[in-house]
Amino acid sequence: MELSETFWNNKYLHNKTGWDLGKISNPLKEYVDQLEDKNLRILIPGGGNSYEAEYLFNKGFKNVFVVDIASAPLKRIQNRVPSFPKENLIHADFFELKGTFDLIIEQTFFCAINPELRSKYAQKTHKLLVKKGKLVGLLFDAKLNEDHPPFGGSKQEYEDYFMPYFLGSMEPCYNSSGGRKGMELFVKKIKK
Repeated sequence: MELSETFWNNKYLHNKTGWDLGKISNPLKEYVDQLEDKNLRILIPGGGNSYEAEYLFNKGFKNVFVVDIASAPLKRIQNRVPSFPKENLIHADFFELKGTFDLIIEQTFFCAINPELRSKYAQKTHKLLVKKGKLVGLLFDAKLNEDHPPFGGSKQEYEDYFMPYFLGSMEPCYNSSGGRKGMELFVKKIKK
């Protein structure tokens, strides 16, 4: 399955983004609202239109980075939030990314990548996080598509990927947005 830059750019250019809420999701908004350290280095992988980055930036977090293999959504962020630092919008493959971060926010990227890359995702997030860095976000806890994104899964499957690298929780999400109610896990993992 080829989920290339062209594939994703076409999704954005033709508005085939049914997963896009048009705003930060309720669970992530509540999580961000309790963060106090505005100096955190925060990464949003496969960020797409990244309303999370916009929300964080508008709340005073200036070290927010978005990486996406597709250029179209990065241009949309820049158009929507002209003061967002261009150098923090990284047009690259997440798995090739270098650097370290205090927090990685997961919102739809894990379910968009080929499921064969999930173990590699757990390894890469671990590598990108500083000591005791956090991976926080949402994963679908539902059987979804098998031949195209979004790909679903289950808590047990996900725990198998993350257990070697992280401690922390993965629980049913009580405040999911819209049609996602009952289909999401809220993940709060700390690097081992």
